[in-house]
Formats: sequence, C-alpha cells, structure tokens
Amino acid sequence: MTTPMLASATDYGRMYAREVGGELLVPSITTVIGQQANDLSGWHGYMAAKAALEDQRSYRASSSAGLKFAVIRDAASASERFRDAAAARGDRVHNYAEQVALRTMGQPHEVEGHRENLIAHGEQAFADRFDEWWELYRPKPLATEVTIWNETVGYAGTLDLVAEIAGHTCIIDYKTKGTDRKGRVKPLDDKVVMQLVAGLKAEEALVDAEQGDWEPWKHGEAPILMGVALGETQVVPQQANPHLLKSNWFKFCALKRVWDYNRELNEADHEALMPVIPPPTPKELAAAHVAASQLEETPDAAAS
Repeated sequence: MTTPMLASATDYGRMYAREVGGELLVPSITTVIGQQANDLSGWHGYMAAKAALEDQRSYRASSSAGLKFAVIRDAASASERFRDAAAARGDRVHNYAEQVALRTMGQPHEVEGHRENLIAHGEQAFADRFDEWWELYRPKPLATEVTIWNETVGYAGTLDLVAEIAGHTCIIDYKTKGTDRKGRVKPLDDKVVMQLVAGLKAEEALVDAEQGDWEPWKHGEAPILMGVALGETQVVPQQANPHLLKSNWFKFCALKRVWDYNRELNEADHEALMPVIPPPTPKELAAAHVAASQLEETPDAAAS
C-alpha cells in the first residue's frame, strides 16, 4: 500500500490535507475506527512471554543482571516488532496488488519488480495466491489506491481498489493475514465493514494531489463492499452484509465524534483537573465570623 501523498502522521493519528503541503484538516478512516477500544493486553503478554522463552540468552540471564535486563527489554517490545514487521509485509503485498491492477488498466506498472521484492523477503506465496484470486474473479479495475474525502462528516481515506466483477461495481479492501495451524488464512475483523462503508459514503475523489483537484465520487452506489483476506495458502473474499451497512455507518460517525471531542479536549487551554483546597476548620470559620461582624459594626461607630 503506497503512502497517500496527502496523509501525514500527527498526535491525533493520521490526517489528510486537500493538497500537497496543505493544512491537515481531517482524520483518516482507520484513525477514526481506531477510536474504538480494543483490548490487546492478552496478546501483548503472550508475545512477551513467547519472546522471552525463545530467547537463547535466557538460560544465562540468571547470572547476569545486564543480560537479564536485555532479555526483558527485548521481550517487552516483541509485540511492537511483530506489528511493524506485519505492517511492512502488508505494504509489500499491497504494492504488488496495486501494480497488478495498474497492469490490467494498461497503465505503467512495476509488477515484476514488486514480485521480486516479495521473493527477496520469502513472501512469494502471497503473490502466487493473489494471482490465483485475480485470475479466478477477473476484476476490471476502475481505480486503484484512490484517495477519497467526506466533508460533511469530516474524514478522508485511500481505497485499495474499485473494480467491476461480473458486471457489479465493488469497493475492495485488502487485508494481509497470517495462517492458522490448519493452514487456513486467518479471518477478517468485522471492523472492515466500517472501513468499507466509509469509503462508499465518500463525497469526492482525488484527481491531482499537487494541484488539489477533486471530483465528485462516482461509486457511492456500489452494490458490493468486499474485504479480501490475502494469505500464503489462500485468499478469502467476503462481502459486507448489506443489512448491517447502516448500523456500521452510524457507528463510524459516532467514532468520528469521539475523535472530535478528544482533539478538542487535548487542545483546550484549561487544565482538565484543578487543585482543591481543604475546607476551613471550625476555629477558622469562627474567626472569619467575628471579623465579618466587626466590619459590619465599624460604619456605625464611625458615624457616631
């Protein structure tokens, strides 16, 4: 997946501008979806324990404080390394898929170069399975890696592929997935439906990033939203259930509101919490009462 020209990482997640070098105005689709709580503590713990157990230095660490610290440090970051490696692999597979679409569209492409890159990383099987899926479903690409914008709700994103399959327009999102113990590709997350419906609800599509030219979105009536799990052993496409699109769209809009409120709170000039002083003691209250009484009597005394 090529890095979108108009997107940049910020303290509030990935955000998009309307043109190259322009002001970052709206969050990405995935940033909005990321507002949903997702408890990964169990997975992080498992990855840390697995890394420590498989570390060849572990049996010597008990006699060396420095070595013990190194094993613990590396184990603690195991999930981050796995995540980064998976993201890099996903980029390579997405890049290959994009080049195949460009070739089919008769545009300049680098299919062989990206296949060689996958081979160099031991990931040729992903390309082989993708080629099998492409030949079986015979998609006719209408747009690939297209950046979309929704001004009404306030978000943007980049769609992997819009294609015609068997006469039907499909909005397609690829997800590179691992393989389970039975040799099957791991299933898609249901959140992909939110991602797809957000793409469907786009209002504009990017024409020229340098000039900031946009055009009305042509595929808002696409009948099929498809998530495609790309694995080393198989490719599993799944259609978003049409009966659940409305609910997923409302949920996405609610998460966008959460993002808005979080940004508003983070940018507020006032501190979220203020100090609280203890209440006065009875003695202090009595002294204050006496002082107040004396102030009330003073004007009368002065007048006499």
